[in-house]
Order: sequence, then structure tokens, then C-alpha cells
Amino acid sequence: MATTPAAAPPPSPDAPLKYLPGFGNEFCSEALPGALPQQNNPKTCPYGLYAEQLSGTHFTAPRVANRRSWLYRIRPSVTHTPFHPIDFPNEALTADFANGAVTPNQLRWRPFPIPTEPVDWVRGLFTLCGTGRAGSKEGFAIHVYAANRSMESAALANADGDFLIVPQQGALRLKTEFGLLDVAPGEIAVLPRGVRFAVELHCGAARGYVLETFAGHFALPDLGPIGANGLANPRDFLHPVAWFEPEAERAVSYNVLHKLEGQLFVAAQAFSPFNVVAWHGNYVPYKYDLARFCPMNSVAFDHPDPSIFTVLTVPSYTPGAPPTADFVVFPPRWLVAEHTFRPPYYHRNVMSEFMGLIRGQYEAKLDGGFLPGGASLHLCCTPHGPDTATYERAVAGGRGEGGEDGPSRLGHETLAFMFETSAIPRVSPAALGCPSVDRDYYKCWVGLRSHFDPTAVPPGVTAPGAATAAVGGKGAGAAASGGVAAGNGVVKAGKDADRDGGGKANGLAEGLGGLGLS
Repeated sequence: MATTPAAAPPPSPDAPLKYLPGFGNEFCSEALPGALPQQNNPKTCPYGLYAEQLSGTHFTAPRVANRRSWLYRIRPSVTHTPFHPIDFPNEALTADFANGAVTPNQLRWRPFPIPTEPVDWVRGLFTLCGTGRAGSKEGFAIHVYAANRSMESAALANADGDFLIVPQQGALRLKTEFGLLDVAPGEIAVLPRGVRFAVELHCGAARGYVLETFAGHFALPDLGPIGANGLANPRDFLHPVAWFEPEAERAVSYNVLHKLEGQLFVAAQAFSPFNVVAWHGNYVPYKYDLARFCPMNSVAFDHPDPSIFTVLTVPSYTPGAPPTADFVVFPPRWLVAEHTFRPPYYHRNVMSEFMGLIRGQYEAKLDGGFLPGGASLHLCCTPHGPDTATYERAVAGGRGEGGEDGPSRLGHETLAFMFETSAIPRVSPAALGCPSVDRDYYKCWVGLRSHFDPTAVPPGVTAPGAATAAVGGKGAGAAASGGVAAGNGVVKAGKDADRDGGGKANGLAEGLGGLGLS
């Protein structure tokens, strides 16, 4: 009779883990020598293991898009009691946004508090907004989490979609069927649909953000004219190596949680779900250090679109259609654009933007309201941009002599990100009514005053008064010959001529002639 294989105990939280680098690769890993068979599903597997496939796409997906992995485990995951609805319903968690609130208002949330009672990662999930529904595999959801305890003797499988986790406070250890991932603030992790995992806290509290995609999987964006290198490099994405919990060390019953259409179910099994001794495939959890992102930026003038900061994207299944969502990071970098308003300009996008702050201060918000652990949401065509303090500081000295800025650096003390989508997210009722909502967000723009000065003629431009002084009499033709400069004085010319009691038609006609409109 085959004996239960033994594995080394899990590394201590302080010990660095080993990883497999790459993105979209075919990986393989084994915790015991020879545990990985040479075919997918042999009649008998090495060490008496069971073969089990986890697929992440429909069976006939093109080879380039097909995602699946083969797991070789001590017992198959099918061995458990029947699922039943969980006894702690999370009313703040949803995967259907048909009844979500629609609002054109700019929204902002203060940092979400760490709970005072014991709350693990699953119980700490809180849905802010999203679009579509998990049942039809369309759209996405955006959550935050706040927890103060590890998941004990429990694991979660999310059948609704992929999780992209962005820690903001507190490092996490993700125990998955494929192995272990340590993810700290400044890093991200992606857990594909259906993978069972548990979240352990490296410290007393954890808080962060989650993008859950109901359709498709995360991919690296095409680089186009950028060429072969830049942005996120495939080699910097790290995948776990095989590790398993021996049954002898886990005598207690495990609760296996299952999220389906936003509802939580639970089943019991008498062994650890983390019992995979070997695996191979391309459907694997991974992590990425945002410090490895190679940003592109303007080195001459003007401000590029935020798409140049895209780390990952979820392409649509329809060729040419907009992606389901993009994950964008605003990392430390140099600002060198000349003759340019360097903070993000005022804009109204077809794209909707959800922003979070991991650390420091975001470059476009100096009012003190956008804080680490908080968030903002600007929906389709809702105007937004830098607050009053940011604008005034950015243009200070730029209205007179010698106002040009030299190079400046956004240092490592700041790190912000954005979930971007062409869809229009709906906001959950719980998110609109929670105490963290910043009801005074709109006030950060109230102080924007008019700086318009019609007498402040730009250098090299003829002052309107000089161009129109002679309009209305013999000099009207000379003024009109001034082309655009004379055209700028059309209105004043007409008024001056009218006051003179004559030459009104002549002055206006010749002024229009300077613009080529007569």
C-alpha cells in the first residue's frame, strides 16, 4: 500500500519563497521527484496520486487563448460534503449590478477602516461597484477588503471570475493549490477563476483592493509603436512552485468556500485542499512587483493618456472590441515635459476610472482627501482632474518671466493605480451609504477661479488695441491687412466705428477681409 508522501513544512513568513518566472508560459513543477507523469492522465499516477484538470476557457478556444492546468493530488477535490449557503451572508458582496445605482457625480471614499472584531479576508470583502453579472460571464466587480485574521482551515474557490488583488496595507501569504505566493503592498497577485486559495496575514491587519473580472483573463497589453520592450516585462511575473500539506498534519476538517454568482457556499472535507504534489499547465496564479514596471512618458511636451501605464488588460472575446478592464499603475518616475501642465489635465472620458492609492500622495490631489486605502470613481464623461491646490501650484510662476519648470521626480513615497473600463460601473447601495463616503469631494474644485485676462497678450502676438486703433477711417484698410491680428480686432473695430458715426460697414468688411471671410 502506498504511503502518504511527506513534504517539507511551509517556509516561515520571513523566508523567501521560490518562484517560476514568465507570463503565459507552459509551466511544470513537482514537490517530489518523479511526481509529474509524462502524460496528462495515465492509468496510474506516480506515488498513487489522482489526476485532475482545471480549465479556465471553453474547450474549443484557440490554442493561443486556451487555458488549463493538470493537478496531481493526494485526493481529488470532488470528495466533500454537499455545499450549502454559508451561515454568514455577506450582504455587501455582489456579482450582479442590475440594481446598482447610476450617478454622474464624482465619488470618493476615505480609507476603509480595519475591523475591530475578528474578520478574515473573505468576510472582509466589500463590493463598491461593477458592471454586468457573473451569471452571464460579462463585466467585472471592484471590491475592497479589510481583515485582521488569517483564513484558518478554510479555502475559497471563486467560480465567478479572476481576482486581481492589490494590497495596500499588510503583506499576505496566498496558499493556493499550485503553491505559495507572498504578496506585499507594492505588489499584485492574480488568482484565476476556480483556483482554491486561502489568505494568511503576515501581520495583524490587512487592507487592499480587488478587481474581479467575470469575462476573460488578464493579459499583457500589445506594445505597438513602443516595440519589443517596456511597461511590464514577462520575465517579472512570478508563479508558485509545487507545495502540499501532508494529510497527517491536517487532521481537522477543512471548510471549502465556493463563490457562485456572488453568493457564498460551504462544504466540509476531511483533508487539506492544498494537497497537490505536482502540476503542469498555463492556468496558474502569479504575482508581480510594481517596482519592476518600466514606465513610458513624454520627454518633450504634453501629457500622454494613462494607457501608457497599463500593466495588465482583459481583452474582449470580440476582436477589436474594448477590453473588459485595464489595470494601470502610476509609479515613481521623472517629469520632464517642457511648456506643459504636468499633473493630469482636466478631462471627460468615455472610459470610467476607479482609482486607489497604495502609498504617499497622488500627484493630482493635494487637498488631503485622497488617502492611502481610499478610492475615487469617475464615470463615463463625468468631468474631473486636479484639485484647486494642485492647479495653483502647477501654474505658479508660469504666467510671467522665467516660469519654466525643471525636471522633477515623483519619488518612491508615492504609488497609485487605476482600474479603467469602457463600461459604465454601477455603484452598490452599500458603497453609497457607507461611512467612508466623502460627501464633500466636490469641494476640492470649488476654489477654481477665473484667471482670464484679456489684456495679457501672449508674447509675439499683436495687441488687439494696436491692430484696431486706425479702424473706421482711412486706416481701415491698413488694419485689415494685418491678417489674423486684424481679425482679432473685428469686434472692437465695429464698436469703434459705430461710435465714430461712420465707417461701420467699411471697417467690419475690411476686418473680415483680413480673415479671408469677405
